[in-house]
Order: sequence, then C-alpha cells, then structure tokens
Amino acid sequence: MAILFRSTRALESEIDEYLDDVSNGILVFIDGVKNYLSKNVDSFKDNLTTIDKLEGKADELRRTIENNLYTHSLIPEHRGDVLGLLETIDDIIDTAKETLTQFSVEKPYIPESLHQQYNELAETAGKAGEAVVHATRSFFKEVKLVQDHLHKVYFYEKEADKQGDRIKRKVFEMDDLELCQKFHLRYFALHIDTLADMAENVADRLAIYTIKRTI
Repeated sequence: MAILFRSTRALESEIDEYLDDVSNGILVFIDGVKNYLSKNVDSFKDNLTTIDKLEGKADELRRTIENNLYTHSLIPEHRGDVLGLLETIDDIIDTAKETLTQFSVEKPYIPESLHQQYNELAETAGKAGEAVVHATRSFFKEVKLVQDHLHKVYFYEKEADKQGDRIKRKVFEMDDLELCQKFHLRYFALHIDTLADMAENVADRLAIYTIKRTI
C-alpha cells in the first residue's frame, strides 16, 4: 500500500486484516451452504459460530480504522472514499452471515435434485465477493490492477443471476412441491444471490474511486 499509505503502516495492517476477515467470511459462507445441504449439522453450526465471530471482528476493525482516520488526520484527501468503501464491503460479510442465519432459523427443505445448483450458486456468488476483495486490495496497493479484478466481479455477478433464474424456473416447474415450498426455495436462491449483488455494489463504488485516484 505504498502509494496510499506511505507513512501509516498500522492503518495498512488493519485494512489488510479487515479484508482477510471478509474473505474468510465468504469462504465460510460457501462451506456453510454446502454443509446445510449435506445435513452436516455439527459442521454447519461451526460455520455459524465462525462467521458470527468474523463479522463481529470485522465490525470492530472497521470502527477502529474509521476512528484512526479521523483521530490522526490520516490521508484526508482520500478519507471519505476509504470510509465509504469499507462500509460497503461490510455489507458482503453481513449478507453472508444473514444468509446462513436464515438457513438456521427457517430450515428450508431443499430437494436433493437441487443441491448441486444451490452449491454452484453459492460458489459463484462467493467468487464475486472474492474478486471484489482482490480489487480492493489492489486499490490500496497497486491501483492500476483494480480493473483486472473488477471485470471478474461483474462476470460472476451476471453468472449468479443466471444460475438463480435457472433454479427458480426449475422450482416452479416441479409438480411435487407445494406453492409455499416453491416460494421458500425462490427466497433462498435470492438470499444467496444477494452476496453477488453486494459485491457488484462495492465494484461500482470502487470503479469511481479508482478513476478519482488516477486523474
């Protein structure tokens, strides 16, 4: 992060740690969906515990970073952009935690014939989140590489939309499900897909901030 954080090593370390927590949260999210579908109850409970801790730690780090930016008057010309970026990225891990929590609370019945598609949707949404984390690291470390990652975010977000639509179409074509079950399955496909939408929101903001840094 030499360009943006030339004299603020502590801030550099805090942001790296924050992004690590978000990235780990995405991995736990993917694993959690897989464990729920596989009925690995204990592993799923571990996923819930882990993502709750990661989300809480990320929130604390974000508040610490925000406080340090203001208290020590760090990078005042970029402070607003950095704060906005961190707050938007926070939506990613929040969404991951919320989705796994809803699986735990509502316990949706997902037919085995749909397991692969739900897993693929979670993995694609996770890839969108991972790509935006890489883009964010590049924003701080080597801004010219941001675009290399942003196009992946948009690609995976579109793929997640397509996969979600395929799931919903298949669900409503299934004759052995009640309408309420179909609504429930659609709802959880949307929940998983929201992670990719959050990544796209971060990418949109990051694209603007990158232009501002390079003009």
